[in-house]
Amino acid sequence: MDMLNLSIVLEDSARETPDRAAVVFGDLRLPYSFVDSVANQVANLLVSRGIGRGDKVAIACPNLPYFPFVYFGILKSGATVVPLNVLLQSREIAYHLADSDAKALFCFEGTPELPLGERGRAGFDDSAAEHFFVLPAVPLATESPYGETLWAALDGMASEFETVQTSPEDTAVILYTSGTTGQPKGAELSHQNMLINAMISDEMYPRQPQDVYLATLPLFHSFGQTVVMNAGFRRRATLVLMPRFEPADALRLMNREQVTLFAGVPTMYWALLTTVHTAGAEVPASLATAVAGGSALPVEVLKDFEKTFGVPIMEGYGLSETSPVASFNQLGKVAKAGSIGTPVWGVEMKLIDNEWRGVDDVGEIAIRGHNIMKGYYNRPEATREVMRDGWFRTGDIARRDEDGYYFIVDRAKDMIIRGGFNVYPREVEEVLMTHEAVSLVAVIGVPHDSHGEEVKAFVIPAAGVTVTEAELVAWSKEMMAGYKYPRIVEFRDSLPMTATGKILKRELR
Repeated sequence: MDMLNLSIVLEDSARETPDRAAVVFGDLRLPYSFVDSVANQVANLLVSRGIGRGDKVAIACPNLPYFPFVYFGILKSGATVVPLNVLLQSREIAYHLADSDAKALFCFEGTPELPLGERGRAGFDDSAAEHFFVLPAVPLATESPYGETLWAALDGMASEFETVQTSPEDTAVILYTSGTTGQPKGAELSHQNMLINAMISDEMYPRQPQDVYLATLPLFHSFGQTVVMNAGFRRRATLVLMPRFEPADALRLMNREQVTLFAGVPTMYWALLTTVHTAGAEVPASLATAVAGGSALPVEVLKDFEKTFGVPIMEGYGLSETSPVASFNQLGKVAKAGSIGTPVWGVEMKLIDNEWRGVDDVGEIAIRGHNIMKGYYNRPEATREVMRDGWFRTGDIARRDEDGYYFIVDRAKDMIIRGGFNVYPREVEEVLMTHEAVSLVAVIGVPHDSHGEEVKAFVIPAAGVTVTEAELVAWSKEMMAGYKYPRIVEFRDSLPMTATGKILKRELR
């Protein structure tokens, strides 16, 4: 049996740079040797409770030191990590635990305003899981009203552990999709999937004498997990943990910790720019690399960030099912504004129609390579719907230029059909973002008696600039074809977003 375990990204760095800070959280600066030792204790704990290779262990925790402790401890034990979104309610936690066949749950206690431990305990009681461990809000606390704390459970556990031999094809992580259609499905990602993707991500970033990554993307999500934590640990970088993204706090942390890499979703970049422009926040001079993904980045935001921060944004693309990185505007190649770049090493991409036939103009992205999931856990029919001959169909519509660069047009499910014409919301959003009164926008289709659907724009106005609905509609009419421009505009102070910062268009609908 070939040995491969994703935990090597931590273990190798702990051997080579034991005293280097692996994690910074508030005043805590934890060296690689410490993070690895606690992960070893977690592995010993799991084995002592009869949990090992092939078993599933869930973790519900924001970006706190607990996350890498438990994540790598689970991997070392040979078990599979099931990261859960910290915003899940009890019913949803119960569903994920039951659906993944989790034998244990490590759950952050939370705060009085957001008692995650209470929700986790309830969800745990409704599942077949056997072990519940509380990650206490008070550091090193050994008691919790919700159950056995991590520190009480680790008492007496050895800080040495011989990592269980897992094979490259063993499932390392089960990542649940957002569940925009039907119940969430768990994408099974192997040790090979996750490790190669972390290595490729690491190789795509320029190297600094000492790299410091701001980890504000949720680590329970594939983007933060692979692109920030796993790639960062592989590089022996320092991860500055930020449990909740606030633009002013993020900028302060970047300046205080001399952050060299920031990875975020488009709404985070928009928020950083808004804070700099309106509050005069200090731009971090140390920042050398900016990475964007999760959803399409508006070209106007990309240009403004490069001008304001002096750092180009490296935009990429991927999904939970692709570990996640599939394409990138890569080092040594020309970066094209608005493009998700070209496929990364070892990955192929093509455009297809509904019948899986290749197309040359606009089509759905299909991907094949080392990054493709094994399938959806216990869902062979759902797997067959999206996978054929090693290819995975993404549900994202794109075009490809003559140089092989891909440009996202929109999600297939977000496409609006107005009077028989296809309208791609992202195209309309890009145009609206060029108006001086528009700070952020989301476009959806709403029911219409004669046209089937009508185009509606939800707009966050720019500070200090006023515009009426009629004025913006009239301007849009001059800028876009008659079937594309929005007839309805609704102004809002904010837009609903997921925990990872994606705009929730289903809620707007």
